Amino acid sequence: MQILSRVACLVLIFSVPLLAQESPNSSPGDAMIDSHLILETAQVSRRFLEGANSREEWESQRGELKRRYFEMLGLWPLPDRTPLKATVTGTLSLEGVQVEKVHFQSRPGLYVTGNLYRPTNIAGKLPAVLYVCGHADKGRDGNKTAYQHHGMWFATHGYVCLMIDTLQLGEIAGIHHGTYRKERWWWQSAGYTPAGVECWNGVRAFDYLVSRPDVDAEKLAVTGRSGGGAASFWIAAADDRVKVCVPVSGMADLQCYVDDKVCNGHCDCMFFYNTYRWEWTTIAALVAPRPMLFENSGYDPIFPMPANERIRDRLSKIYGWYEKKPGELFDVGVTPGGHTDNVALRLMAYRWINHHLKGDNSEVDEPKLPVIEGKQLRVFPEDSDLPADRLNATIDETFVPAGNPEPPKTPEEFTSWSNRLTQRLEELVFREWPDQVPAAEVRDRRADGEYILGTEDEILVLARRHEAPQQVPKSPEHRERLWLVILNPDEPEAKLPEWVKDTVLAGQSTVTISPRGCGESLAWTRKNPPNYVERAHALVGRTVDAGRVYDIQAVARWLHEADGNELTIGVAGRGPAGVLGAYAALFETSISEVLLVDPPKSHREGPTLLNVLRIFDVPDAIGLLAPRHVTLLSADTDAFKRSEQIYKAAGYESRITRTTLKK
Repeated sequence: MQILSRVACLVLIFSVPLLAQESPNSSPGDAMIDSHLILETAQVSRRFLEGANSREEWESQRGELKRRYFEMLGLWPLPDRTPLKATVTGTLSLEGVQVEKVHFQSRPGLYVTGNLYRPTNIAGKLPAVLYVCGHADKGRDGNKTAYQHHGMWFATHGYVCLMIDTLQLGEIAGIHHGTYRKERWWWQSAGYTPAGVECWNGVRAFDYLVSRPDVDAEKLAVTGRSGGGAASFWIAAADDRVKVCVPVSGMADLQCYVDDKVCNGHCDCMFFYNTYRWEWTTIAALVAPRPMLFENSGYDPIFPMPANERIRDRLSKIYGWYEKKPGELFDVGVTPGGHTDNVALRLMAYRWINHHLKGDNSEVDEPKLPVIEGKQLRVFPEDSDLPADRLNATIDETFVPAGNPEPPKTPEEFTSWSNRLTQRLEELVFREWPDQVPAAEVRDRRADGEYILGTEDEILVLARRHEAPQQVPKSPEHRERLWLVILNPDEPEAKLPEWVKDTVLAGQSTVTISPRGCGESLAWTRKNPPNYVERAHALVGRTVDAGRVYDIQAVARWLHEADGNELTIGVAGRGPAGVLGAYAALFETSISEVLLVDPPKSHREGPTLLNVLRIFDVPDAIGLLAPRHVTLLSADTDAFKRSEQIYKAAGYESRITRTTLKK
């Protein structure tokens, strides 16, 4: 069978300069993946305001955008507002100021520790400020202690100010660095980001504030710097009770994060998973028309001014629909210096909040304030005081509810079950996927049947034909079948894996494919931290493994069309690669059979697909393949009984087989 040879006669052969290394420290695929991500970013960046050109158009879609915003944070459906169980564990009395050491539970077992500063010489309901903190490592004292001067200023100027610890750097430490450092790629599959936790903790902090008799619920503001600047955006966009927002050095745009690779300077709490492919400034746009002062330093390397200026221009457009005069509701404040909590930034924030919450336009200053020893501000003074039921360190396991659909029981139920779950996949995992992935294009042909194929944008993959020593057996449908063997990143490119000889593939014609990032010729640089490529994909609403599904579909379509649309394709792979083949089969009609060797029983083990665990897990995905033929080799017995149960309900019990590898 000479299918690949026939294709070569029909196409123009191109040289592939991207295969050359850029520098001694680069990998062959670096330029390729960088170009791809830049193109993806450009597509997304054009979508600010989703095309709205007027206040009316913006308002008409605002509700749906806010729902999508919650979904991208892992907060949809919104969690229950469970009892806060707010507790004050101690107080400090200073001249004119009282500091309460308080904790509450934003969800059962998710503890938020904070210090509440309030004046002692003013009675009645006061305006309140939530201050969210940046990444200051103060150990068991919590990072709130590094920003205590903010709380002191607000309290001495007639405000109640609650300062809360972040998840990672609080008194009860959790994790912000799951994908940045710890390679918890299942976070992407689960739709979990610590940004969602920081947002929810802030919303519940306002629940606590408005429950207090000394807080005016109509006069609320949020501010913070760095990670706290990002959290200020998260919270104000989520909670309409916030009347004033002053984020300080807390946001750049996609062009900055991805093209300029500035995401490498940020941990996971700075980002949601961009399922709906937003230009990042859309988050800030959800705050409009509430007053917002967007502050930054002129030489901040992780929030550089070019991004600041692009955000300013975008926000000026939307605020222009609400303002009577420029700067009335939205303004930008920039000071000299780098990424620091400097006095000039603080004074601008104080003036803005004074003006919009109190109608006070007088000049402000920052007198010398007392410094409280961090240990004195602890909510839980000793380790033995920490609550036994705390879940902060493991909240990533349960924060986003996992999908667990009830398996169908009849063919009719299977049809509706399949339609519903496929629709969810298209909405949350493979969003904006083409109805038909175009066939891959031959870019170069090497010796021994190797091909460089283009799939999408700048993406190249490597394929190789392995001719059968005898005639290929006919399938049950009496049509010729070719097996597409998908290689994992750690499997040698273009080489037929050893496990093939122990399967039904032995002796059959096969084509191996090294999808994007796999194989020596086209791999890109991987460095942990910061895991740039994998994290940048999530910022444009993708994952690397979703791209590999696309590659498999494109190559299968190419093989199918090259044979006059008569050839049917089987896909096979070991471990995560087999599951990628299964997802490709869901969307590519030319794939009629799937062989999975040692498949992972859960997406927690791979492959990584954005949000997929919010819908279902690997056994359900396999069940969704019915009526295609599926063979599971050395699969977990208990996990994949579910797949067999689904096939039986669909009426295709005979088309799924579970066995062990030949020895």
